[in-house]
Amino acid sequence: MNHSASPTSEEAAPPDPCVQSRTHLRKPGDLMFAMIERARALGSEPIRCAVVHPVDAAALGGAFLAARAGLIRPILVGPEARIRQAAAEAAVDISEFELIATEHSHAAAEEGVRLAREGRVEALMKGSLHTDELMHAVLDRDIGLRTDRRVSHAFLIDVPTYFKPLILSDAAINVVPDLLAKADIVRNAIGLAHAIGIERPKVAILSAIETVNPELFSTLHAAALCKMADRGQIEGAILDGPLAFDNAISAVSAKAKHIVSPVAGEPDILIVPNLEAGNLMAKQLEYLADAQVAGIVLGARVPIILTSRSDGPAAREASCALAALWLALPKALR
Repeated sequence: MNHSASPTSEEAAPPDPCVQSRTHLRKPGDLMFAMIERARALGSEPIRCAVVHPVDAAALGGAFLAARAGLIRPILVGPEARIRQAAAEAAVDISEFELIATEHSHAAAEEGVRLAREGRVEALMKGSLHTDELMHAVLDRDIGLRTDRRVSHAFLIDVPTYFKPLILSDAAINVVPDLLAKADIVRNAIGLAHAIGIERPKVAILSAIETVNPELFSTLHAAALCKMADRGQIEGAILDGPLAFDNAISAVSAKAKHIVSPVAGEPDILIVPNLEAGNLMAKQLEYLADAQVAGIVLGARVPIILTSRSDGPAAREASCALAALWLALPKALR
């Protein structure tokens, strides 16, 4: 067989109604822009947000853009001299922002958490510090922001070749979540879907295969999560799994494998087996598929706007929009 030959029209796979191969449905970032406009249309006051350790131009520039868009009212927390230097590098005027000086990033994280505990801010925003450093303060059992819900991170991903936004979780906080942790990861992701206007999101629980295999714990977790949804332990969404990525995202692939599913081919939410899988998937979509991403941590007392230190101001602005939409959602739907 000549493997380099192009397939004939009879051999070619039918077009996928949900995924457009090699062509864009829209410009990269269009859905993120729409999300920002949706948050602005709320008409509410900007959310009070502690920006923790914003000592580089990207972190400070993102906070400035979100403030200019009317999404947040920043309180800058960190070493004053470094913050002012970052403002000069970013060419932004921070004279109207409150600035709380701390000695270093660790103290900035603790101060941001204290502001949230005291109700002075409604959200936190990660600046130029490691995620672990910020989350250590957030998850402190004595002075942190824990609730009964497991804390988890969710990416909102705008993939131009997919016909709607995708939520992917958890790719930043829970390394190898057990079943109960995954149940909360799913609940948090469903709440975020509600916040962006998806009334009954479709949730694909991912694994390497689409059948239950006791040697792959992720398939057992997927089956258990679906049964939890059947029993009302997880509400507000349609769950199915285990699903491999191809048949989760492609209706053509699901049909070829004879998978009958209300989720396959059109998920709103992808739940990954572990942090490594999720992190790799999110970054592959971002760097190889022109995807735009926004990130937020849910399950704490306040939403935490959390992006990669390599992300630019636009990703940070879109993440602020997610926090605003989340806070506008009735608590019963979170």
